[in-house]
Amino acid sequence: MKAVESNLLKFLQASPQFVIPIYQRTYSWTIKECQQLWDDVMRAGKDDKVNAHFIGSVVYIQEDLYQASRQSPLLVIDGQQRLTTVSLILEALARHVEGEPIDGFSALKIRHYFLQNPLESGDRGHKLLLTQNDRTSLLALVRQQPLPDNSSIRVRENFEFFDQAVEKLDSNLDALCKGLLKLMIVDVSLSRGQDNPQLIFESMNSTGRELSQADLIRNYVLMGLDPDHQTQLYEAHWRPMETRFGQESYGTHFDRFMRDYLTIKSSDIPNVKAVYEAFKDYATLGPIANAGVDSLVQDIERFANYYCAMALGREPDKRLAEAFQDLRELRVDVAYPFLLEVYARYDEERLSRDDFLMIVRLVEAYVFRRSVCAIPTNSLNKTFATFTRNLNDDSYLESVQAAFQLLPSYRRFPNDDEFRREFELRDIYNFRSRSYWLRRIENDGRKERVPVDEYTIEHIMPQNNDLPAAWRNEIGPDWERVHKTKLHTLGNLTLTGYNSEYSDNPFAEKRDRAGGFRESPLRLNAGLGTTARWNEDAIDARAAKLSEIATRIWRAPDLPTHVLDYYRPASTPAVAASYAIDDHRNLTAGTATRDLFEQFRKEVLSLDPAVTEEFLKLYIAYKAETNFVDVIPQTTRLLLSINIPFHELNDPRGLARDVTNLGRWGNGDCEVFLDSSTELSYILNLVGQAFERQMDIDPA
Repeated sequence: MKAVESNLLKFLQASPQFVIPIYQRTYSWTIKECQQLWDDVMRAGKDDKVNAHFIGSVVYIQEDLYQASRQSPLLVIDGQQRLTTVSLILEALARHVEGEPIDGFSALKIRHYFLQNPLESGDRGHKLLLTQNDRTSLLALVRQQPLPDNSSIRVRENFEFFDQAVEKLDSNLDALCKGLLKLMIVDVSLSRGQDNPQLIFESMNSTGRELSQADLIRNYVLMGLDPDHQTQLYEAHWRPMETRFGQESYGTHFDRFMRDYLTIKSSDIPNVKAVYEAFKDYATLGPIANAGVDSLVQDIERFANYYCAMALGREPDKRLAEAFQDLRELRVDVAYPFLLEVYARYDEERLSRDDFLMIVRLVEAYVFRRSVCAIPTNSLNKTFATFTRNLNDDSYLESVQAAFQLLPSYRRFPNDDEFRREFELRDIYNFRSRSYWLRRIENDGRKERVPVDEYTIEHIMPQNNDLPAAWRNEIGPDWERVHKTKLHTLGNLTLTGYNSEYSDNPFAEKRDRAGGFRESPLRLNAGLGTTARWNEDAIDARAAKLSEIATRIWRAPDLPTHVLDYYRPASTPAVAASYAIDDHRNLTAGTATRDLFEQFRKEVLSLDPAVTEEFLKLYIAYKAETNFVDVIPQTTRLLLSINIPFHELNDPRGLARDVTNLGRWGNGDCEVFLDSSTELSYILNLVGQAFERQMDIDPA
């Protein structure tokens, strides 16, 4: 490798051609980065005290170590974004310049020096060749031809930005030309036989937009292959995958897809910022490496197609497409690792369409019911990442139903009673996905779906805190309490196209007017036309009716006991004897140790609704998925057994001791004493680390 400082325009003029290899990401700078570069160029051009402005490096591969001296194309490893953006500025300048305001900046010289090779023809006649539709778009601009129909969004938008910026300068182009002349780069040439482009690429700290995990993965897969193999693999598999995602979605969704892909392959959720590292670890595993890069890319493409069907609306089957749309509206991204595996089974014809659809609807019901019941979502990523571990190939759907039904405590699938109760009582108007649940109830069983977004949500009992007298009389003497507790609940909400006309009018007028509830074709309004009075009883009755419908829409699994018993873990522990706080003599009421325990107990239980407490013979266990801290009461203090590997515990004061592989009460590898309430805050931080690790609160 050899690196020298170079003037960018002289570098462009001396170089025959820059080619962006197919494994590089597409041109991705946005207006934000373009505006920054434009401001830097203009600032340098206007200030005579500024002799140069450094904009980064251009790294390329050539056979020898001489910078820009060969007539063969230079393969750009790093610097595509800057080269492309400066080329767009130069093309915009060439279209507006009159004469030659600065030596070398006539329209003809700009194109012949920096944008084209005038003595060459075809693609060889251009200084910069991008990839795919980026290439055709840039070439069309430089040739001053209309952009292709499927033009590059970034190339088009950024050129329009620069074209307008240059036009605003009118004929005052001196500062722009001077600024461009001051642009400097580090010219880095690599020798194909001596340098490792991938390692150099990973180590570059380039300006502009940060490389995505997808960019790094594509480069890792393709960069080390010979050119013919690169082209074959890219065109046969990677390019179709990029096209399926789409220009915009590839940049925003591919990283998420790859994280989900690695999750199902390893049953471990990669850190969102370390997907590339996780991919390299996976790709170098013996079986994967032995199968070869072609097999790996084909498998990635296959699962990417499943992901696009679910997450990007590419599913051709109408009923599955509707189910995936519901998942997207409910924002059930966390379930995609599990559903990718299910989709693979369906695609391989090991699962029927109807069974697949039922599983998708089970996932939807599980997430929606938990959301309505306000059960913490912390555990969902881990739940779905490992969901397929114990499923039965021979009775797949039944085993999925059983797995959902047997989920314990904070992972539970809320039953009908819990779901109905919460759905009827909670504020469902301010619920995150209110248009989703309204649409699902309204369209249940309909072949002709009602577009809910064409209607507005109506509070039958108005939201106005200063209720008109007619409404106070309608509701009754306890109208203030009813208005406060029932206003945003299920029974008082509906859809209408007459929201402004209804206003705060009395219920009878809303019911009987032209187009009112009595004439409404919406199923959500069924029964309102025959309701005589709108009060608490009417609201509760309607809520009960709608919640009953909801239990059918978001159906819970209901396998009989003997079937569930078949799927229960083989080694179910025996029921332990029941103990209480009074069984611990060191926690006698009125003692300092009891008072300290009560303080600790209150704080631990408030960590999360998922936390449960269990009194055992020798200690008190606090559990989420399993014990994360156990309390062993002693005469004057509490001994805490914290269930986290000792090396993972952040304990700057060094209060905890490592008891790994030592005999002790409790289940943790770390022990710490709590003997004073003044230490409670610090100790709770240690306990919280074990809880968060178990709940996987922040896998990112």
